[in-house]
Amino acid sequence: MRSDRWGWRAAIGVLVIDKDPVAESEFWSMAPPGVSIVAARFESPRKPGTSDYGDDPAELVASSPDVARGLEFFGGMKLDAICVCFTTSSLFGGPAFDVSFAARASAAAGGTPVVTAAQSSAAALAAVGVSRPYVVVPPWFKDEIVEVGRSYFTEAGHPPVDIQRFRLGRGWDALKPWETWDAGAQWEVRPADVYRQVRADFPSSADGILLAGNGFRCADAVASLEADLGVPVVTSNQACLWHSLRTAGTSPRDVSGYGRLFSA
Repeated sequence: MRSDRWGWRAAIGVLVIDKDPVAESEFWSMAPPGVSIVAARFESPRKPGTSDYGDDPAELVASSPDVARGLEFFGGMKLDAICVCFTTSSLFGGPAFDVSFAARASAAAGGTPVVTAAQSSAAALAAVGVSRPYVVVPPWFKDEIVEVGRSYFTEAGHPPVDIQRFRLGRGWDALKPWETWDAGAQWEVRPADVYRQVRADFPSSADGILLAGNGFRCADAVASLEADLGVPVVTSNQACLWHSLRTAGTSPRDVSGYGRLFSA
């Protein structure tokens, strides 16, 4: 851990895709005392309207102008860890993407360690002993993302029992999944609604829950779901903070109220 500046125990950088109002707000809510969270935005590096990340997705994402600039600036700040909140790039690239991207991104950040959202989620599932998760994804994840998500977590050793999209309800059903993002769906997700849907739909064959997607506001549903269903619950932002704290050499056990992951 390189921090201990101005009394901070750790300083963590969060790179977040454009139009996501959720990731750093949940980081700030969950972060323990003495942990600084700094954030920056980047434009999606994929080709507009496609899921094409080219022949070398790790290089494409790491070298895209906004991501490269953010990594350079964060590296200059001498942070303890950087988390790139871009779940879909990992899902399309597979677990090998995370390894390659993290190495390139860390080099671009002057050696600061870099973790990714999907990598953090897989590590969190392992830490709490979940091997058969019930996965719930945001309403803006199209079918292609759902399927590569299934493949990603299966390859990572956590084959989903089922994957479902969160349902926004009346007024949104007419929109295609990818249209809901630009229509502002990320502002419409309520943790209380996530709790109700997941609790009602939870399959008995699952041994845990993964709420995937950094723009999916759901951290405040974790404690109630764990209490009612008796299984661990992992969310993308919760897992990102947990993994970032560990990477920074800071104990995550000071975090309370956001699930058993932080005591794992």
